[in-house]
Order: sequence, then C-alpha cells, then structure tokens
Amino acid sequence: MTPIGFDNSYARDLPDAYVAWQPSAAPAPRPLFFNRALADELGLDAQGLDSLEGVSIFAGNTVPPGAQPLAQAYAGHQFGGFSPQLGDGRAVLLGEIVDRSGRRRDLMLKGSGRTPFARSGDGKAAVGPMLREALLGESMHALGVPTSRALAVVATGEPVQRERRLPGAVLTRVAASHLRVGTLQFFAARGQIDTLRQVADYAIARHDPALLGDPDCYVGLLRAVAQRQAALVAQWMNLGFIHGVMNTDNMTLSGETIDYGPCAFIEAYDPHAVFSSIDEAGRYAFGNQPAIARWNLARLAEALLPLIADDGDGDHVRHNDAKAAIDRVMPVIDAFTSWYDAHWRAGQRVKLGLSQSVAAEVAGLADDWLELLHAHVVDFTLGWRRLVNAAAGDEAPLRSLFANTPALASWLARWRALSEHDLAASGLSPAERIRRMRVANPAIIARNHQVERALAAATDAADLAPFERLLAALRHPDDEAGEFAAFAEPAPRSFTATYRTFCGT
Repeated sequence: MTPIGFDNSYARDLPDAYVAWQPSAAPAPRPLFFNRALADELGLDAQGLDSLEGVSIFAGNTVPPGAQPLAQAYAGHQFGGFSPQLGDGRAVLLGEIVDRSGRRRDLMLKGSGRTPFARSGDGKAAVGPMLREALLGESMHALGVPTSRALAVVATGEPVQRERRLPGAVLTRVAASHLRVGTLQFFAARGQIDTLRQVADYAIARHDPALLGDPDCYVGLLRAVAQRQAALVAQWMNLGFIHGVMNTDNMTLSGETIDYGPCAFIEAYDPHAVFSSIDEAGRYAFGNQPAIARWNLARLAEALLPLIADDGDGDHVRHNDAKAAIDRVMPVIDAFTSWYDAHWRAGQRVKLGLSQSVAAEVAGLADDWLELLHAHVVDFTLGWRRLVNAAAGDEAPLRSLFANTPALASWLARWRALSEHDLAASGLSPAERIRRMRVANPAIIARNHQVERALAAATDAADLAPFERLLAALRHPDDEAGEFAAFAEPAPRSFTATYRTFCGT
C-alpha cells in the first residue's frame, strides 16, 4: 500500500476532543478528481495514489497504515444562535502529515458517513457540493487566498437524498488544521477548563509556536487569530467573495478559508449582495463580513476568558478575575477593525496601481470608485480588470462598462494625476505597476454561472469535461486573452438576479 506517513498530534495530544470513528465504505467508488500538484506539495506518491488503491483510500473503504480516523468535537454560533454540540457529523479526520515545507497538514474525508455528531443528518455528500469545494479551493489558492484544498473527490456509487436523489461523493480535504472558534467554544460551554486549556495550548503549538512560554499566551492566541482573520476577510472583500455562512464553526484558527457551501462571487458590485438561500435576513451579506468576523472573534474571546482569568490556584474564577480578563481581551477585539481596514486599504492601493507613498489618499479614491461601480451596476471583477487596461493607456474597455457619465471622467482624472505623482515619487516603473495590478485584479474567478454549469454536467450527465476545463481556467486567473477568455465573461443579469446558493447538506 502507498505509504502516507501520518503523524497524528491531534489524536495523540487531545484525547478528550474527539471520538475515534471509522469512515463508511462506498459500494462502488470511482475517481472524479485528483490533485496531483497538491499531492506532490504534500510529499505524497502522486502516481501511487492516482490509482484504484488511492480511490479506495479516498472513498473511506481502506484506512491507510498510520491513520487514526476520528470525528472532532466542536460547537458554534449558527446565524447568531449558539449550538453547544455540532462536531464532525459527516467528516472523519484521517490524520496529519508534514509536507515538503515542514508544515503540518490535516487530511480529512468529508461525506464519509454518519458519526456520533451527525444528529439527524445522513453523513453523506453529493457530487456537486464536493466538486464545488475542489473548484473554489483551487481558485482561491491561485488567487493567493489562504484556503483549505481538495486532494481528491470520488463518487461513492450510491445516491443521497436531498431535494431530489443525487449521486454521492466523498471529498478528501487538506487544511492547515480543522481547529475552529467553535472547537474552543465546545469545551468552554461545558466548563471543561482543563480540556479547553489543552486545546488552546495545542492551537498555540501548532499555529503560533512563538507564544509558547509566554505568560500572556491566550491573549496572544486571540490576537494572532484576529490578525489572520483581518487579512483573510480583507482579501475576500477585495476579490468580491461572499462566504455565505460565517458561523463560528466555520472560522478557522489558522486563518484559512474553509467550508465552501453557499459561497459565491458578486457580479455587479453591491455591499448588500446575498446569494445563500438560508441567509434570509442578510446576516452574512457581502458588506457585513468584516463586522461578522469581529463578532465571531468576540465569541472566541469569551471562550478563552476562563484561561485568561485563571490565576493558577485551581479555584473557580472570581468576578474580579473575569472582569480583568475582559479588560485584557477588549483591546484586541477593538483593534480588529483597524487591522482589517489596513489590509483592505493596502489591497485597494495595489488594485489601483498605487504605492505606499500615496497611501493616505487611497481611501477617498477607492470609496468613490466603489460608489461608481455600484451606481452604474458594473461587474466588480471586470471593472477592476479594465482599470488595468486604463493604466496601460487604453481606457476604452473601461468606459464601455459605464453609461456616458461625467463622474467617471472626473474620477479617472483624479486617478491619473495621483498615479503620475506616485510613479515619480516611488520610482516604480510603469511596467511593474501594471504587473502588480494584473495580479491584484484577476480576470478569471469562479463565476457562479460557470460553476453551476460544470456541477450540473457532472451531477446529471456524469460529464466531467466542463468541470475540468473550468478548473484549468481557475488555475490561471490572469489568462483573459488566451484559451480561457470565455471564463472571464460575467453571467447574464437574468441569471444573477435569481441565483441562489445552497449549503449541500
């Protein structure tokens, strides 16, 4: 059997944080997707795993040597309401490996059957949502966004019942870890302070080892998670990405994007855009994401309070200790907005083709640009991309997106003047400026209509060709003039007006 080389610290160090569990066998597994590049990055034998043996592992039929399958425990706030027990209801962590760069990575099966945390769910997954995770994870990775990724997707050969019967599938997901805000909430809610401390210490050792031995390490952990999330959400906002279900069990401590359920990319710029069918009140609307991230981090702070307030004498935390702990975490929560804003504005600055020398002038220019996009119902991704053309001296593609408006001409005049001043002050060459803009303003994202078309073909006709072609395009987000040009085109407005996403459970 192809060796994988597991080193399972979660199973070893946190015996009270999971239930040992075996994945369910699939009756007739067959391969749908295998990520050879990721396998190589992980130091795995890609050729050996891209085989019937690999399919058996990725289906859950064969547990490879060294794996210690388990279902992780966690809680979470879902749409603002607290669920004290969620956990891996349809996922099994096979174990961890250390990749070629020395990074510890989780290998998890999703859709591999019911676990003790399944509640009323069937523990299964359908082909469409699992291939969606593969598409979105690879797209975000190509765009430079921290993300979980799909190593493999296999069809199980048995149907799952949703609104209709759908072909089943299992995803093998790779992540820096599957530790979530909800992981700490689970033990804090139960008053299991010793286990809470073990989990927090494990998270520090895994993601923030510089904090080891720091007497203020739990505040340090909160700060590190908040800073990672500030950077992550700023990237989402600068790419027009809506996660769709920012529950605390979907916020990782590692700062990676995880759980691509009812996610989407906005088309016409709209801060109030919502596509998720279950987000009826718009809690997780595009423009709400920074505020929701802060809210989630406040829940993380609450979970850590018993550790921060503990004076080490073994007694219950006293009122004065708890108040002092709150006073220590609130500056971190309050600082999140400024950390996020700094990342968001820095991203906008690069998207505008400007350098740090004019950073103070970015906010007004960027805000006015977004107002123009909104007022004229301009596609967010295409509008930014056509600004790259304008930087190269051709404003016609950009102007074609707008009605003839003095407001655009006025804004372009301000932008050109600031750009010329910046080039002179910074010493940045025009060619380097445009190169940076092209990276920051991708031509190809996971357009909703393209994703749905590919998933429908795979689900209804077992035709993977549209999926494979879209996947290839998403791995080349800058290639708008070559063979992937069609994938840069927005959806018809009639499609976007009625488009809804679903969580797939």
